[in-house]
Amino acid sequence: MGEGQTVVLGIIAGATILLGLPLGRLRSPAPGMRLLLNASAIGVLIFLLWDVLAHAWEPVDAALGALHDGSGSLGPVVGYGLLFLGGLAVGLLALVSYEGRLARHRSPRAAGPGAMLATELTGRAEWSPARRLALLIAVGIGLHNFAEGLAIGGSAGQGEIALATLLVIGFALHNATEGFGIVAPLAAAGERPSWRFLLLMGVIGGGPTIIGTVVGRQFGSDVVSVLFLTLAAGSILFVIIQLIGVALKSPQRHLLYWGALAGMAAGFVTDMIVTAGGA
Repeated sequence: MGEGQTVVLGIIAGATILLGLPLGRLRSPAPGMRLLLNASAIGVLIFLLWDVLAHAWEPVDAALGALHDGSGSLGPVVGYGLLFLGGLAVGLLALVSYEGRLARHRSPRAAGPGAMLATELTGRAEWSPARRLALLIAVGIGLHNFAEGLAIGGSAGQGEIALATLLVIGFALHNATEGFGIVAPLAAAGERPSWRFLLLMGVIGGGPTIIGTVVGRQFGSDVVSVLFLTLAAGSILFVIIQLIGVALKSPQRHLLYWGALAGMAAGFVTDMIVTAGGA
């Protein structure tokens, strides 16, 4: 498969994240609906956290199996294990630090990408917590989608066209739910972002799929894959904690459990569809 065709596959897989973003334009949803949307996003992200960690653990598990049957050494186990834990820690703690920086520097003159985006997109002196959280979710999902792009590009580069196509279909389904996860904090807070803001969040979340596809076609590396998957897992864990904190402030807390269950079900059902297709 040519490089141009491979890039098209990455675009298809990444662009479907835009399907869920228009939900952020809902006009003043009822408080119960806001909580349900927020809780559903939690469920989607919990599924993604499980999915990302499961794939990131595969090289560690393979190294442990090789050590057990005598065909491998302790080095790969230690190396992949440290990479796994290190990537997870960096992905989580880096966003803790970044979120704190955004909270301290809210004026239009403040340095840093968060402040510049706020000035450019909203024309306001500061970003709300919901907008900052939407950005952090988009960043975490973008890291996750880069790793997905590596899988698509690697399959296409090795001539496994059928597998690459199935991966595109599956990732496209997942990305459609991820777009909803990005805007859920905005809907929960009753904020109505501009189309420009939503498009930028889509580029941050879905664009890395295309980049990963191009990189994955050139070379395949378990180290790169584990690194980006664990960075994504740490980021996703951070936003799950943030979203749960928002949801627990509502008096209609029972909707948190129903929404989280619905979001997880959506993630697992799409994963079952992909698995049934042979990917």
